[in-house]
Amino acid sequence: MSEVIKPGTDNQQPGEYHEVGPRGGQVPGGHTANIDAGDRLPPTSKKGNGWSK
Repeated sequence: MSEVIKPGTDNQQPGEYHEVGPRGGQVPGGHTANIDAGDRLPPTSKKGNGWSK
């Protein structure tokens, strides 16, 4: 399992990121974000959640 990355973090590798819970578990109905080089990760649907590639 990959580490949980906080929303708003920039300079991550380009690609598809999935919303995960605070401990890295799946979030029912969680969002997916596609970012390009230099983009910031968007906000999550619930405070405390993060992103995982």
